[in-house]
Amino acid sequence: MRVLVVTAVTAEADAVATAFTGAAGATHRVPLPGGYALTRIEHAPGQLVDVLVAGVGPAAAAAGTAAALTAAALGPVPATAPTSHMSPGSRTQGFPAPYDLVVSTGIGGGFAAHAPLGSLVVSDAIVAADLGAQTPDGYLPVDELGFGRSVHHPPAELSARLAKTLDAVYAPVLTVSTVTGNAARAAELTARHPHAAAEAMEGFGVAEAATAHGVPVVEIRAVSNAVGPRDRAAWRIGEALDALRSAFQQLAPVLEESP
Repeated sequence: MRVLVVTAVTAEADAVATAFTGAAGATHRVPLPGGYALTRIEHAPGQLVDVLVAGVGPAAAAAGTAAALTAAALGPVPATAPTSHMSPGSRTQGFPAPYDLVVSTGIGGGFAAHAPLGSLVVSDAIVAADLGAQTPDGYLPVDELGFGRSVHHPPAELSARLAKTLDAVYAPVLTVSTVTGNAARAAELTARHPHAAAEAMEGFGVAEAATAHGVPVVEIRAVSNAVGPRDRAAWRIGEALDALRSAFQQLAPVLEESP
C-alpha cells in the first residue's frame, strides 16, 4: 500500500517517521512543487509511506495535500527531462504511482466525554465544524446553505479496522479554523456534534484534496488537551506525540498490506 501521511508541523511528522525508521526503514527527501517536500519511508519491498508537513489549518492542509497528490498522479520525470526549472504542473521526480490512502494525523483536542488526554481517535467522519453561516436561528453548515459539503466519510471497513488495531475511539473528528478556547464554544460544538471525540485544524482540508483525487482518506488524532477553556499548563503534547508514534508502529503491518 502506498500511503500519504499529512501533518501540520514537523514534530508530528517526526513522530510518524520515527515509527517506521526505528525498524531500520530507509528514508529520503522528495521535493514537490510549491516548496513542499516529502519524507519517503521505504519500510517494506514495494511499500512506501510519504510524510508531508503541509502547515496549520484547513487551507494549508488542502494545498499541501493537493501538491503531493498531483505530483503522484503525474508520475515520475523522464530521465531526459530537465528538473531545475520545474513548473507547478511539471512531472515530479520520485513518484512511482498514485497513493492508495491518505492519512491526516497529528495531535489535537479531545472532547472529555469521549477521548481523555493521551487517547487516540480514528475518524468515522471528518467534519468541517465551522464552515457555514450564523443565522438568527443558529448555525447552518455549508451544505445546508446549498454550497458544497461539510462532512467526509472514510472507508468504513478500513477505518474501523484501524480503530480496532489501535484500541482507539472511533468517532467523528471536527475540523475548526479557530481552536476552541472557552466553555461556551465547547458546549456549542458538543450540542451540534454530540458524538465527536476530537477537534483539530487540518482533517477536512486534507479530505477535500484527497476526495478531489479519488483517494480514500482517514484521520487519526492523539489527544494532547481537552476541548474547552485554554489551559496550557494542562496540555500533554509530549505524551500525545509519543502516542502518535506508538500508533503508527502498530499500524505498520496494516499499511504494508495491498489495498
